[in-house]
Amino acid sequence: MTHEFVFRATVWLYQGAGAWHFVTLPKPLSARIKSITAGRNKAFGTVRVEAAIGETRWRTSIFPDNKLAAYVLPVKTAVRKREHLQAGMIAEVLLVIET
Repeated sequence: MTHEFVFRATVWLYQGAGAWHFVTLPKPLSARIKSITAGRNKAFGTVRVEAAIGETRWRTSIFPDNKLAAYVLPVKTAVRKREHLQAGMIAEVLLVIET
């Protein structure tokens, strides 16, 4: 079964080692994804997804963030450059999850 979700979120820069950028999934959406993927998650609770922002699509994983009580989606450099995204900008994201 395929599940598609669309949401808008702010791109943010992780303040730890490296320059990783993420968007945080809305909490209600995170809860729904956790429910539909229960027992199928990979290491550390990750969920494999296909993501799209603008015209750019890629395969990655979303990660649970206990502090935020939500999943976070890494937005790699190639995607940010192609879609002209920077930290603080809002992105419309399509997530596709196969269950």
